[in-house]
Amino acid sequence: MTAIMQNSQTFEEVRDSLLQHPVYQKLTSAERVRQFMEHHVFAVWDFMSLLKRLQRDLTVTTVPWMPGREAQYARFINEIVLGEETDEDGRGGYISHFDLYIEAMEEAGADTAPIRQFLARLAAGSTPAEALNAADIPQSVRQFVETTLDIALHGQSHQVAAAFFYGREDIIPDMFTHLVRELEASGKSAERLLYYLKRHIELDGDEHGPLAERLLSYLCAGDPQKEQEALATAKQCLQSRVQLWDGVSNSLTK
Repeated sequence: MTAIMQNSQTFEEVRDSLLQHPVYQKLTSAERVRQFMEHHVFAVWDFMSLLKRLQRDLTVTTVPWMPGREAQYARFINEIVLGEETDEDGRGGYISHFDLYIEAMEEAGADTAPIRQFLARLAAGSTPAEALNAADIPQSVRQFVETTLDIALHGQSHQVAAAFFYGREDIIPDMFTHLVRELEASGKSAERLLYYLKRHIELDGDEHGPLAERLLSYLCAGDPQKEQEALATAKQCLQSRVQLWDGVSNSLTK
């Protein structure tokens, strides 16, 4: 699996364009950081749909309970869920990464109304498509969430794992390292945002990333067709992220 990705020039080109995206260098004012967060919070939210789909596929969440197939990967997914839903908050308590990001937005003065209204519509029974169409969000955010949810809802397990690993766990430490560097260099006060970013760099780079890659290899099981489908999904996710960053970059006017 790794060899296929390494030998795919298009994949590497898209990945490099994501890591070298100009948006990182544009976060030079408090207003621009706020605008970035108002876009990015939707990616923080939709990550959980990929994770929950993998939890459903690899663990047993039904009643009555039945023994699972592969305890190693079930434990891995459950550990990530534990961290994402109830991580240490840096203040002696626990918090989900999504709620931590909302705290960071509030600290920065970013507008949380669009994401809150989107979630309220979902809670009231709207479909994801209906809630997205009604949300006051840029098209780049809408297409990113649509891509993620389509994979989470309709993809096969190895495709979801490819989105999870190559679209999130593998790339996030490198992306967030760029963000941390620029935020710290700018001197902008963003304590909770920096805590969120550094927490992901630590967890995804040291623990979750390598295990997610092993999970993907396990689900592909050496099947060339599954590996090619995983590659296609990985490219799709990275291209979707580039488009999201393009949208953020184009909106940074102040």
